[in-house]
Amino acid sequence: MDAATTREAQRCTVLSRALDEPLAGTAPVAQRWVCVEQRSAWPQELAAHPDPALAALATTPGWRLQLIRRPGRGRHDDGPLHVYLADTAPGRSHTTLLTLDAPADLALPAPDEPLPGTRVDDPLLMVCTHGRRDRCCALDGRALATALVAAGEPHIWESSHLGGHRFAPTALVLPTGYLYGRLDVPSAIAARKAACPGEVEPARCRGRSTWSPRGQVAELAVRAATGLRDADALSVTDAPGGAVVTARDGRRWAVDVSEVAGEGPRPPSCGVDAAPFSALQATAPRALA
Repeated sequence: MDAATTREAQRCTVLSRALDEPLAGTAPVAQRWVCVEQRSAWPQELAAHPDPALAALATTPGWRLQLIRRPGRGRHDDGPLHVYLADTAPGRSHTTLLTLDAPADLALPAPDEPLPGTRVDDPLLMVCTHGRRDRCCALDGRALATALVAAGEPHIWESSHLGGHRFAPTALVLPTGYLYGRLDVPSAIAARKAACPGEVEPARCRGRSTWSPRGQVAELAVRAATGLRDADALSVTDAPGGAVVTARDGRRWAVDVSEVAGEGPRPPSCGVDAAPFSALQATAPRALA
């Protein structure tokens, strides 16, 4: 085996796929997202960004910061910066757009305040291409974003770290807040288009960022059992040992969620030693009176 083949075989995505590591419950937790266009290189850690305004956004309670740019190496568009704000809570999930001259011009609303800006009707797909965090995101994420644009897909952005390098290509759909892993062009298109009528595509879904990891697993288990695709049809409340999932029509399910040892070991990221891992696993949902 030559050196290039060895490097490919040791990539964290390759090893995670080989172990069929579960995707459910691996989405980052955030109800509100702020996505700020930055056309220059992104630092490894956003909280240590050399721009004080962006570093402050990265640590603002109640928000998760993503840096975004249009797909394609070497693109440096002129003009104001695009800033998307999104609330993913069921019943009020929506995205707004602001255009600013600099990140310092952005003032985020308080958690219960409405989002400023112009409402965005079409769903957005943010594909992680953050190479300084992991080379799998640089290689697989950029390839996916480029292919989606070549296929004529609108509203595609490259994004900074979304967690779960080993699931690259990963992506976030706004405003619903569902994250996906191990995407290809057809599954990425399906994930974005499902959100247009306010639905969720369950295939390759990591979970909805609105919920805790256990809540993400429980919600996806109920969707698998019922076939519900309406993104806002379900709400989740954490409970001891799992979660309670409530439908808009009043139905309720209890879902036990446990942590089980993976088949590992596998590296959580490229360049890191392989280690044992665990995953969250749900029982079949139990209907509650």
